[in-house]
Amino acid sequence: MVDLSGTWLGTYWQEGIPSRFEAVFVQSGNNLSGSILDDNYLGEAQITGEVIGRSISFTKRYLITSPSPIKYIGTLSENEDYIQGKWNIGRRHSGPWEARRSGDNLMAELQTRLEQQIPQTTS
Repeated sequence: MVDLSGTWLGTYWQEGIPSRFEAVFVQSGNNLSGSILDDNYLGEAQITGEVIGRSISFTKRYLITSPSPIKYIGTLSENEDYIQGKWNIGRRHSGPWEARRSGDNLMAELQTRLEQQIPQTTS
């Protein structure tokens, strides 16, 4: 069984305009939950959905800015690190989306990069 749990970085397009997001998915069996933080004024949203095989579907609900639920469907790649699909709000608004699995521990990765940039002093 695939496991989507973890951090994903993605983009969705609305009327041709891209919006970046960071998602944290938590999968338990076929159930999917988590949160998404958009890199725009819409802010944070909660998601609930399901995973069946490589097919993903979830509903995204913003905590403050937008009352309309957004439906997402997608397909996970064979190597389980890329999702692409479509989103829609009713019949009026829709577009493509995609996400890539992020590093397992972003803070550890950042710390390693910072250490590589700091010149080492020798005594």
